[in-house]
Amino acid sequence: MRRLLVMSVISSLCLGQGAGLTFAQNVSPVVTKSAAAPTAANGTSTPVPPANASHPMSEKASLIVTKEYIIGPEDLLEITVWRNQDLSKTVAVRPDGRISMPLIGDVAAVGKTPSQLTEEIASKLKEFKENPSVAIVVKEVNSYAVYVLGEVSKPGKYPLKSKTTLLQGITMAGGFTPMASRNKLVVFRFGENGSGDERIKASYDDIVLRDGSRQNVELKPGDTVVVPAETMVLMP
Repeated sequence: MRRLLVMSVISSLCLGQGAGLTFAQNVSPVVTKSAAAPTAANGTSTPVPPANASHPMSEKASLIVTKEYIIGPEDLLEITVWRNQDLSKTVAVRPDGRISMPLIGDVAAVGKTPSQLTEEIASKLKEFKENPSVAIVVKEVNSYAVYVLGEVSKPGKYPLKSKTTLLQGITMAGGFTPMASRNKLVVFRFGENGSGDERIKASYDDIVLRDGSRQNVELKPGDTVVVPAETMVLMP
């Protein structure tokens, strides 16, 4: 009897170890499966941007006023001549469109790009200095501005820091006053090659409510936007 009892205990222990081994084998696939990438199990994947998504840089490029900056009156230029402090200086573009430099005198700056003005100054300095190296930095942009007058909340001069439409210009000036004749807007623009001022008429209702998007013109430096009053329009 005692021998049978010992054999029974040994058998029970062996069965317990076998059961434990079977449990481990059954559990191990579950652990391995849970350790696998969850994306493969549930069918999800990392989202991919659409092929036609616009690039941020291309969107910002459309806001640039011009492809290359054109120097204008009141701009502040830092002109550096390498290894020559006497010729290096910071100058403001005068109302006549010129700047004054040592040795070479007055130089026309308005209407030129910084690279064009750099080449011209370097060319003039060759009479006094062998192979001059000139660099120009636009320190302050003061010539890119428009004027908004008449029935707006804040009439005045406003800088152009990016492409600006007629409606955006009026928004910068605080919008219309209650007396504004918003359908009689006028933009005065300098003509090209001295051809005289150009008048561009626009209607707010046409731009917003009708297909008048062409009237929402892009403002250019020097433009003057006039918002007349209703009383002015009604007068004969």
